[in-house]
Amino acid sequence: SSDLLAKEGELYEGYDEQYECPILDEDRVIDELEDQMCEGGMIIDYHGCDFFPERWFQIVFVLRTDNTLLYDRLEGRGYKGKKLEENIQCEIFQTIYEEALESYKKEIVYQLPSNTPEDLERNVEQITLWTQQWIKDNN
Repeated sequence: SSDLLAKEGELYEGYDEQYECPILDEDRVIDELEDQMCEGGMIIDYHGCDFFPERWFQIVFVLRTDNTLLYDRLEGRGYKGKKLEENIQCEIFQTIYEEALESYKKEIVYQLPSNTPEDLERNVEQITLWTQQWIKDNN
């Protein structure tokens, strides 16, 4: 997870008081990941994508969640106010999906539902199958 990498490496450039979270230093994250990503076989998990180089990815999965479920999840994580509202708006307006379509070739961007534990299992299975096929085709 990019969040975990950033936390462990202290890859932040400050703290956002309004959103009550650290501000990611995107350039330092890219520098930190560059060698690993060039080796291949890596999966990046993050809530945005527009700053990651296109050359790093053969496929991009955007997880989508029903707004009502997402609201409850985020509220359960302690999100409130503007942070909660903007996260819900991002889902309503497909912001991350649109970012992915603008940042990468459209034919490698896929949406996956992420509403239930069953969705999670199907997504893991689908991503695993895709990865296995990619390895077979490219080795």
